[in-house]
Amino acid sequence: MQQKRSKRYRAAAQSVDSEKSYPLAEAVQTLKKLPPTKFDQTVTISCRLGVDPKQSDQMVRGTCPLPHGSGKTVRVLVFAQGQPAEAARAAGAEYVGFEDLVKKCQEGFQDFDVAIATPAAMAEVRKLGKVLGPRGLMPNPKTGTVTDDTAKAVKEVKAGRVEFKLDKNGNISVPVGKFSFGETQLVENASAVLDAVSKARPATAKGTFLLNVTLAATMLPGLRLDASGFARG
Repeated sequence: MQQKRSKRYRAAAQSVDSEKSYPLAEAVQTLKKLPPTKFDQTVTISCRLGVDPKQSDQMVRGTCPLPHGSGKTVRVLVFAQGQPAEAARAAGAEYVGFEDLVKKCQEGFQDFDVAIATPAAMAEVRKLGKVLGPRGLMPNPKTGTVTDDTAKAVKEVKAGRVEFKLDKNGNISVPVGKFSFGETQLVENASAVLDAVSKARPATAKGTFLLNVTLAATMLPGLRLDASGFARG
C-alpha cells in the first residue's frame, strides 16, 4: 500500500528535480526554500556505499565533529570511577557512576544519547551488550567513547560530534544539523560528514564507494547529491 503524502510534501516534491544530482550548496539552497514545518526538522545525509556489509573487512564506521554542532541537546552517561568520574561531571555529563549505573541500565534505564566508559570500567559495562548494543549505545574505542580522557569525550559529543556506522543494507545515515541552520552551516557540516565517510573507505572496497548520496529533512523529499568531489578512488 502506497503511503499517502501530505499536501505540503507533495508541493515540496514539485520543487525537487528527482532526476538531477545537485551540487551540495545548490541542494542546501533548494532544501531551505521548501515549505517548513511547525517543528525544527533534522537535516540528514544518507549514503549508499559500494561495500558488502556482510564482510567484516568492509565495515565502515567512525566519528565526525560537526563544525557548527548538530543543534541537538546530547545527554551523556559516563561509566567511570575516581578522577575520570569527577572530570566527566565537570565537563557536563548528565549521569556519572559505575556499578550503580550498570545496574540501572540492566533494569531498563536508557534516558541518554551517548555512553562513555573508561577502559577499566569496560569489564562490567560489557555485561550491558544486549541492552545497549541494539540502540547503538555501547561504548567503543573506535568511536572515542572508551577512554580515560572522559572530559574531552564529553565535550566533543556535546559540541556536536556525530557517529556513523554501516547498516546491514550497506547504508549510512548521519544528522548534519537543523532546518533552522544557515545555508553555510549546513553545507560545512555536510561536507565534513562526507569527507569523514570517504576517508573511512575500507582498503578492500572495490569500484565506486559513494554510490548514492541524499540530503533530506525529516518531513521533506530528499535531494540526490553529486558526491563526485568527495569520492576517493
